[in-house]
Amino acid sequence: MLYDGCMNTQAELTAVLDGVRVLDGGFASELEYLGAKIGGPLWSAHVLEDEPEKVVAVHRAYIESGADCILTASYQVSRMGYAEYGLTETRADEALLKAAELARRAVEEWRMTTDSTRRIVVAASLGPFGAALHNGSEYHGNYDRGFEEIVEFHRARIEVLCTAMLRGDVYAPDLLAFETLPSLEEARAIIEALRDFPDVPVWFSFTCRDEKHVAHGEVLSECAALVTALPQTLAVGVNCTHPALIESLIGELKAATTKPIVVYPNSGEGWDAEKRVWTGASDAAGFGESAKRWFAAGAQIVGGCCRTRPEHVEKIAASR
Repeated sequence: MLYDGCMNTQAELTAVLDGVRVLDGGFASELEYLGAKIGGPLWSAHVLEDEPEKVVAVHRAYIESGADCILTASYQVSRMGYAEYGLTETRADEALLKAAELARRAVEEWRMTTDSTRRIVVAASLGPFGAALHNGSEYHGNYDRGFEEIVEFHRARIEVLCTAMLRGDVYAPDLLAFETLPSLEEARAIIEALRDFPDVPVWFSFTCRDEKHVAHGEVLSECAALVTALPQTLAVGVNCTHPALIESLIGELKAATTKPIVVYPNSGEGWDAEKRVWTGASDAAGFGESAKRWFAAGAQIVGGCCRTRPEHVEKIAASR
């Protein structure tokens, strides 16, 4: 484990991402390719409970494709989401830790079958409040909920993971990755929720609707400036966004932050909400060519989000 609860200097915090250039790709869709059922409100969290070996297999596939950093299968895990499904808070908390354990297990298994010394960072994937509502609101951020409710939603997950990190649990993640954030307000809520854990490394990644604005409408550079001010922020980025927008968005990020930039867009396919199907084609080779431009534009870490696969990550790794 890279994080041992004793990172008190900025240099030690920053070192968590030293040498990390390639992030993994889409997780839930890759589980589907392996035959897992993720149609329920907990998405891939179902698989944590029922088919953990498939979770390990997806992590392994991305590591073998060249990923230096893998995200845990915990995006959809929360006490609120589990309660709606009739499961206890304890079950949700255990799932957060189980997701980190499975990612670590994948790294261990990979090391046993290779002579590679490549460092693999484990980031705990934490989706936005809207993901637990499972009504698509993470893509616009209009939650119609109070600020304190959003703070408490994030605080519960942060406490579970940070406690494990601070006590040096062998399977704890190296950092927390707050993903697909649609609004400035949600970023503010997370900052408030992190107040008791100022030394735990994190990154913030926003979802954007055009070349300049996050999903809710705020300017991305304003969001980036807000989270950059947090000393524990290791990187700022964009995910779950169309790849055609990424180069411009990197420019917006560079104007607002000196922190490393992380980008992991969708495959380029579109989601037809009425028919509930993906449309268009996924071009892994083209994604790799785009990754070259994103690195050249200033991204330090590049990966993939929805519908990207190990082939996409392999192309990214070849382009760095």
